[in-house]
Amino acid sequence: MSLAAVMITVDCAEPQELAQWWATALGGEIAEDHGDFVIGAQPLALGFQRVAEERRGKNRVHVDFAAAPGTGLAGEVERLVALGASVVGEHSIPGLTWTVLQDPAGNEFCVH
Repeated sequence: MSLAAVMITVDCAEPQELAQWWATALGGEIAEDHGDFVIGAQPLALGFQRVAEERRGKNRVHVDFAAAPGTGLAGEVERLVALGASVVGEHSIPGLTWTVLQDPAGNEFCVH
């Protein structure tokens, strides 16, 4: 394969604040801070870059996370809401249940 995924980058107004929120949510830390572009060091590299425009409509791409064994979906959603996430909806299909959330900047992500 000629391509390898190395990072997912999120456009936002306040990259330091959002990167720190995600570092706390994922149990990671900030790896690099370049002012308008911040990279978090988690098992999945997340970048946060400052943009002038506000988010509009639904995300076209989002990240899915699996709740840690022993925590369970409900416990993980409760923890993320306590950190400042908000629940958008809950969904289920045979064999899979997930919750759609938004981070403090309104970016959607899923936990199953």
